[in-house]
Amino acid sequence: QVQLVESGGGLVQAGGSLRVSCVASGRTFNMAAMGWFRQAPGKEREFVADITWSGDSTYYADSVKGRFTISRDNGKNTVYLQMNSLKPEDTAVYYCAARRQYGTIYLLRSRPSSYDWWGQGTLVTVSS
Repeated sequence: QVQLVESGGGLVQAGGSLRVSCVASGRTFNMAAMGWFRQAPGKEREFVADITWSGDSTYYADSVKGRFTISRDNGKNTVYLQMNSLKPEDTAVYYCAARRQYGTIYLLRSRPSSYDWWGQGTLVTVSS
């Protein structure tokens, strides 16, 4: 089993920046990639970004491309999501996820069902 714990959420003004983190523990050698998803009230969970554990490939949703950056620190078993130029529509609970299956096709990376482990989420609120 893999345990994921997010941190770093909070309240920020539009145009501001925030970094959320996710620490993995347990059988982390089973992880091939990690991703970030988000879910706003009344909406479905949506893909935000994904990174292979080797760090050789990243993938972003169009809505965050150019504003968000995903990165990882294998030594700390941690993945980060740096969020810049935040907008009110970025307001959501942000979830960290990890998957066993390695792959870089977008369908695999962007589907919640591709991920085997999930964190509890951290709330990001962007005020206008």
